[in-house]
Amino acid sequence: MRIALVVFPAGKHTAGDPLLAASLARGMESMGHRADVLDNGGLERLPGYDYLVFLSEPLSFLSGKIPDSARAAFSYSLGRKKGAAFIKKKGLFSSRALSRLMALMEKEGIIVNWSDFVLGPAQAEALGKRIGA
Repeated sequence: MRIALVVFPAGKHTAGDPLLAASLARGMESMGHRADVLDNGGLERLPGYDYLVFLSEPLSFLSGKIPDSARAAFSYSLGRKKGAAFIKKKGLFSSRALSRLMALMEKEGIIVNWSDFVLGPAQAEALGKRIGA
C-alpha cells in the first residue's frame, strides 16, 4: 500500500520532530508498505496515495491549535480516502489539537479510522507497524 506521511511542523523555522516521522515511516515500511514522508512541499501528489497519515503538534504548550499549514494540505481533492491523525503529545491541550486535526480531515471527506498521540520515536515505530494491519 502507498502511504503518504504528511508532517505539519509547529513553527515556520522548525522541522517538527524528524525522528518521529522517520520512526513512523520505518514502522510502516517494515510491514511491507511504501511510505513517503512529505512536508509542505509535494502535497499535490496526495490524491495518488492509498492511505494518508497526518502528523502534527500543538503550536505551543498551552495551545490546542494546529499549524495553519495543515489547512493548505486539504485544498486538494482527498475525499473518500482512509487516513490516520497523529499528534505529538506536547502540552495541556494536545487532545484539542488532535480533535481539530481530525475535524479538518473529516471536513475534506477523509475517513479517519485511527488517531493517537505520539510520545517518542519507539512508540512511533510501533504505531507505524499497526497501520494497514
